[in-house]
Amino acid sequence: MKIAVFGNLWQDHRVADIRKIVEAVRGSGAFVEVEQAFGDYLRGLVPDFRADKVVGELDHVSADVVLSIGGDGTFLRAAAWVGCRETPIVGINTGHLGYLAEFSASDLDSLLSSIKTGEVYTERRTLLQVSTDAGVALTNRFALNDVAIIKNASASMLAMHATIDSTPLTTYLGDGLIVATPTGSTAYNLSVGGPIIHPSGACLVMSPIAAHSLTMRPLVLPDDVEISIHTCSERSHTFRLSIDGESLSLPMGSTVKMRKADFGVRVVLRRDHDFAQTLRSKLMWGIDVR
Repeated sequence: MKIAVFGNLWQDHRVADIRKIVEAVRGSGAFVEVEQAFGDYLRGLVPDFRADKVVGELDHVSADVVLSIGGDGTFLRAAAWVGCRETPIVGINTGHLGYLAEFSASDLDSLLSSIKTGEVYTERRTLLQVSTDAGVALTNRFALNDVAIIKNASASMLAMHATIDSTPLTTYLGDGLIVATPTGSTAYNLSVGGPIIHPSGACLVMSPIAAHSLTMRPLVLPDDVEISIHTCSERSHTFRLSIDGESLSLPMGSTVKMRKADFGVRVVLRRDHDFAQTLRSKLMWGIDVR
C-alpha cells in the first residue's frame, strides 16, 4: 500500500495531532510519499519524520490514497495536486469547519486499516474545467468547489455577458458571478444566497454577487453545458478570476469558459456518511438559536 501525504504549512499549534498522524502512517507499514514543501515543514515539526519518497512539483503522485492534512482549503489544493489521476483523497481535519475534511487524527488507525483492506467508501465529485482567451496562464484549470468572476476592489459595477452552449442567456450586472459544482454549493455559493445541491446532483449553479437587479437570481443548470462569461466595465481595465479560492487578475474584455471536466475527484467518506447529518452538524441546519 502506498500513501501520499499533503498538508498546509501553518499547523504549528496542532503539533500533537500532526505527530499522531505521522506515527499512525509510519506504523501502518505503508510506502509513504510526501509532497515536497509539506515534507520540509513536517521535518521542522516532527524531526524524526521520514518518507520513502518526496514528490516534487513536477512529479506524479503514484500512491493508492492521499491524506490531506488541514482544512477544506487544503483539501481543494490536494485535489489540484492529484489532478486527473483520481487518487482517493482522505481529508484529515486540523482546520476549522472540515466540510470536506471529515476525519480527525484519532480516526486514522482504523481508517488506515480500512484503506489496507480496500473497505473505504468513496464518492466521485464533479470538477469544473476552466479556460480563457486572456492570454494568461492558469496555474490551476480545475475547480472542485467554484469559479468566481469578481470586480476589483476599487472598480465600478461589472457587466458579465453569459452564454449557455452558444445561446445568449443574460447580462449580469453586479460585483461578480459564481459558478459552483454541487460540492461547492455549500461554500461561496451559499454565502450569496445560492441553493444547496446534493453532491451527487448532475448540475451546476450560477449565482450573482450583489446583483444590480432583483430579477437576477441563482440559476441551476445541467452539468453537460458549457458556460461562457464575457466581461466588460466602463471604469476598470481588469477583473479577478478565482478558481477554488486561488485568484489572478485578467484583462477586462476577456472571456472565461467553464464545463464539466472529463475526470473527477474521489473523496473518501465515512461508511455511515449522511448528507443530511453533515448539513446539521457542519452548517447547523435547522437549529433554532433563539
